[in-house]
Formats: sequence, structure tokens, C-alpha cells
Amino acid sequence: MKEIVFEVVQEADGGFSAEALGYDIFTQAESWEELRGNIKEATAGYFYDAPVSAMIRLHFSRSEVFALA
Repeated sequence: MKEIVFEVVQEADGGFSAEALGYDIFTQAESWEELRGNIKEATAGYFYDAPVSAMIRLHFSRSEVFALA
């Protein structure tokens, strides 16, 4: 079974974007649940001409910067 890893970023507007590492797959969504569905759809579309059995891993990290005042 192939594993496809997506790097997930939370955008400034509150939505999410995801990009597959090693594949030209990219998608966006307003919510986490919508993002999961969009990732499944985008991955199936990318491999439309070849059946693929894949495990999808979402890698989400959060970076925050704030002032000490």
C-alpha cells in the first residue's frame, strides 16, 4: 500500500491548503472536514488512469509568532 503525505497549512483567512509531497496534488478548503474530502477527490483525480491503493497522511504543523510586551 502506497502512502501519500500531504503538508497542511492553515491560511491567514482561517481556511486550509494541502500539498502532496512528491506529487503534483494541491487543494484548499474552508474547514478540516471539507479539506479531507477535497484531498480524497484530488488524489483520485490525479491517479484517474491507474488504480491506486493509498494511505493518506496529513501533516499539520502550527507556527505562531507573538510579541512579549
